Amino acid sequence: MSEEKIRLGGMALANGVLVHGPTSWACAIRHSDGRIEVASARKRFVASGVKMPLLRGPARLVESLAVLPEIKRRLPAAQLPMQDRRTLASILGTAVVVKGLRESNRLRPAAQELLSGLLSLAPAALSLRSGELASYHGAEHISIGTYEHGPGAQKEHERCGGHLIGPLLLTTAAGNVLASLAPERMRNHARSAAQLGALGASTEIFGWMTRHPKNVVAQALSKPGHELQHRLTTADPTSAQLEVAEAALSACLELERGDDAHNA
Repeated sequence: MSEEKIRLGGMALANGVLVHGPTSWACAIRHSDGRIEVASARKRFVASGVKMPLLRGPARLVESLAVLPEIKRRLPAAQLPMQDRRTLASILGTAVVVKGLRESNRLRPAAQELLSGLLSLAPAALSLRSGELASYHGAEHISIGTYEHGPGAQKEHERCGGHLIGPLLLTTAAGNVLASLAPERMRNHARSAAQLGALGASTEIFGWMTRHPKNVVAQALSKPGHELQHRLTTADPTSAQLEVAEAALSACLELERGDDAHNA
């Protein structure tokens, strides 16, 4: 009888890989001297208790982000993607451009929101192309894919957050168009509500896509994310980078299977 696979996710760092499971996380980094350092722990916040549709997605995002401060505490040398100066500059620059775009009268609201959504992807894309991040992103996908499906896993993975792009662009554009119809004094609040609603709706759509991978609509919605992975945000990793990803995966699985040795 084959072993039941634990559902895993992850995040690439500039010098390592984070792998997280339903209740635990593990992060492995490689220091400049070649040494691999690993830290792992139980999650303090687990989103599986949130059952309400539209809230489950934001809760899972909070769960993923909640481990980052602890990673920095346990692994001070870990280089998180958002620490890159170019990424921070890109975020600020994109915010200015998007603000100007939304104040423009030259485009229809739907076109404004769609372009704003596309522009908002620029900081993440820039972050993933800097340094070794794209290669560690590929290492993350290959290590998890090999665990799930066996040898031959590719650097693109079907559950990568990049697949949220298609649903998120559509739901964000629709939500912000509706928010623009609100009275001016309530418009900022309406946009905030629309963004939260778009995140919740897009994660529900993404969940449906992963359950129905052969559906024509699911494949169409997955196409932008797959192309982004294939052409921009992942690269073929080296054996050394794969070793780091496998160290993180192994440590996470040990905790998920009930071994607390790494939690000391």
